[in-house]
Amino acid sequence: AVTIFQLTCAHSVTLTLLSSVKNSEDVRCKCICPPYKDHSGHIYNKNVSQKDCDCLHVVEPMPVPGPDVEAYCLRCECKYEERSSVTIKVTIIIYLSILGLLLLYMVYLTLVEPILKSGFLPLQDHQPFANAHDVLARSRSRANVLNKVEYAQQRWKLQVQEQRKSVFDRHVVLS
Repeated sequence: AVTIFQLTCAHSVTLTLLSSVKNSEDVRCKCICPPYKDHSGHIYNKNVSQKDCDCLHVVEPMPVPGPDVEAYCLRCECKYEERSSVTIKVTIIIYLSILGLLLLYMVYLTLVEPILKSGFLPLQDHQPFANAHDVLARSRSRANVLNKVEYAQQRWKLQVQEQRKSVFDRHVVLS
């Protein structure tokens, strides 16, 4: 129920964001002006249209007097920047939803699964045992599978040790 709620919220937020008009914070003109005479360098940001992205429209207040404005503005580098806050918000929502699902899965693995395995809450088995012989046969088959896995693991460890010995001691690479 939590995941359905999260998906519903994410969907409604996405639709709301997509239907909204572009924010004024999504566009800006950034002018980087280096030091000029006795004035230190400065960075100016202003929300203006792309055609107005120049020193005369962005740099306010102008740090130099009238005759030096042109020389000052020629040194400034102005760039028009645009971003999509809708894309950023949707990406964050998706990221947080995935993170939430992983957190729920971790809680399940650490809390619920050990309780189920320990026998406090018996799992419903669809095929009830006919008698004690069936119980014994199933436990043997499980032990047999575990023995096969342990044997394969030991065999793998021996192969890795042999490869290490070949490479590091005898300096022979196996092909």
